[in-house]
Amino acid sequence: MTTAEKATSESYFVSRLAETARRDEIAAPCTIDSLTKALGSYLPEKQVAQVRRAHDYAANAHEGQYRRTGHPYISHPLAVAMILAGMRMDHQTIMAALLHDVIEDTAVAKSTLGNRFGKQVAELVDGVSKLAIMFESRAEAQAENFQKMALAMAKDIRVIMVKIADRLHNMRTIGVMSREQRQRTARETLDYYAPIANRLGMHNIMVEFEDLGFAALHPLRAESIRRRVEKARGHRKALLSKLHQSIQASLEAEGIEATVTSREKHIYSIYSKMKTQQKSFEDIMDVFGFRIVVNDEDACYRALGIVHNLYKPVVGRFKDYIAIPKINGYQSLHTTLFGMHGVPIEVQIRTTHMAEVADHGIAGHWLYKAREEKTRGGQRARRWVRDLMELQQRAGNPLEFIDSLKIDLFPDDVYVFTPKGDIMELPRGACPVDFAYAVHTDIGNHCIACRIDRALAPLSQQLESGQSVEIITAKGAKPSPDWLSFAVSGKARAGIRQSLKNQERAESIMLGRKLLNRSLTNAGTSIKELDFRRLRRVFKEFGVRKLDEVLQAIGHGEVMAYAVAQRLLAADDSNYEAVPVEHEGPMAVHEGEGLVVTYGRCCGPVPGDSIVGHMTQGKGLVVHMETCKNMREIGRRNPEQTIPARWAAMTDQEFTTALRIEVNRKQGVIAELAATIAAVNAGVDRINVEERDARVSSVVVVITVSDRIHLARVMRRLRAIPSVITMRRTHQ
Repeated sequence: MTTAEKATSESYFVSRLAETARRDEIAAPCTIDSLTKALGSYLPEKQVAQVRRAHDYAANAHEGQYRRTGHPYISHPLAVAMILAGMRMDHQTIMAALLHDVIEDTAVAKSTLGNRFGKQVAELVDGVSKLAIMFESRAEAQAENFQKMALAMAKDIRVIMVKIADRLHNMRTIGVMSREQRQRTARETLDYYAPIANRLGMHNIMVEFEDLGFAALHPLRAESIRRRVEKARGHRKALLSKLHQSIQASLEAEGIEATVTSREKHIYSIYSKMKTQQKSFEDIMDVFGFRIVVNDEDACYRALGIVHNLYKPVVGRFKDYIAIPKINGYQSLHTTLFGMHGVPIEVQIRTTHMAEVADHGIAGHWLYKAREEKTRGGQRARRWVRDLMELQQRAGNPLEFIDSLKIDLFPDDVYVFTPKGDIMELPRGACPVDFAYAVHTDIGNHCIACRIDRALAPLSQQLESGQSVEIITAKGAKPSPDWLSFAVSGKARAGIRQSLKNQERAESIMLGRKLLNRSLTNAGTSIKELDFRRLRRVFKEFGVRKLDEVLQAIGHGEVMAYAVAQRLLAADDSNYEAVPVEHEGPMAVHEGEGLVVTYGRCCGPVPGDSIVGHMTQGKGLVVHMETCKNMREIGRRNPEQTIPARWAAMTDQEFTTALRIEVNRKQGVIAELAATIAAVNAGVDRINVEERDARVSSVVVVITVSDRIHLARVMRRLRAIPSVITMRRTHQ
């Protein structure tokens, strides 16, 4: 297929996505009457009436707003509420679903919702609204958003239930989005929402997320696999029917009441296996899947014995998730058999409740709240959500948190034993360090060695299910940076990073103290001799409260020791004077000493900027801004050459500095920039234009101004030009 043919085909399937999104049964699948009818099957009339009140309020707030499908906006909150009603969620969650866009898209405040519908509903709506702010460009901002999601989940898991339902309806109508928004939303759904749905055990929603996201990202591939699945289904029909009948008849003969259904692999699952396992489509479709649903746990194990007698089991392919459930609450027996004609058969055996939890995850527990033993899965999912809060607190920044979260969202669990016989659940690839941190953070931080099955083993050894692990600790031990190369669990990696940062902090403070003392020694004093009670104002200027924080910033290289020393000396001694800078060229400094002054072209300081100087052969005192990157490098290499400086009373001299301006390309824009600068009595020394792309140009303008106030006036006028996108000071 040529590139043009591929583009035409893709365009066809994209247009089909848009047509599907606009259909009434997709874009507006219910009315308030059909919603209340569904709710009436499990909620009392009083609560249904409260839901109707929330709908009327939301409909009024969204009056005049329409979705891209062409339907009134209220159709979306109604669709979200109906999805949650299918999970039999409580009335407060349904109300929050109807109101979830009110705070974000209308003028209604959280307090107003609290007064009308109660504090819990307002908190749920506020939580969902905070998650709705999706950042399109910066990875850091995107990570912050998902950090908010985890925090909201930890506070009230119903927030994420509403958000998942909201994303599900948006994915069903993804066809009307622009290409860029469609791809970003689909990628985000595959990367985060589908794994979170899976982690919460919501299998049906995870499958729909994956198939919708796959079709939006790769419409040609999705359509190709869908057609091949339909074709293969026709060839398999006769054999599938025989296998089904033999399993059903064997169970009935032993008096077990069971429902036997065949399992179809979904499109994205087939694609993922073809891609990651390098399998052909035929290899994947050769496996037949069946699900057996019985009344109780005892019947599960009896059914397992029956199918093992019917067909020979494959050695090593049996898993008991009933005795040891997955962390999201999933329970089932899994086995693989050699069926008739040698075809492989994958069988899952579970109870009716287990099937409900397998399909709807944590939402399935709303259906079975009354029975204590059937809430274990919900408790396990909630425990994982609480662990996210601990992860967030340990992560140094949002990107670290997302790194840990991704690991925990894609688990392939390993089960190992503690020395006391307790079972610990770890992700595939976990090592003894992961085990140590899973037991307790302090155990991980002080770990020095381990025993696996009572034999000494390296800390980097990957663990296997069934092994027993014992951790050996020492009081003064500390984590090693090397551990990050083999620890895989989010909790272990976050704990290691936190401990390493604490070690680094102590070392940074020691280095910062040494550098600051060196700078103060040039002025005949030291840290011990300064009165820090009178220097709190200086700390505030640097955005810190304690001396250790200043020293740490110096040790990290975030601020320069000579800059801190200058501020401290000036605040501590009213008679202290830095070198007064009056003009460029030869000048007299105190006590008649001659000095040549030049200005750094890298930063272009102007009167009003915080400055510092350094002595350079042939140039004398070169003045830079304190924040100049080149000056920081000089300060690190030769701190003794740095000289505190200040602006003295200036004459009518002009100073050169440079601005980098991003502008939309259009005819006459450079002339407009020059005219605007001249209109503010500033001079234009030179202009360089660099083309970034077809729409945007990067312009470096070297200008002359009298001081920082004059420069600010120039920049303010330039920002008012419609073509200007961004602007900042730069090197000349």
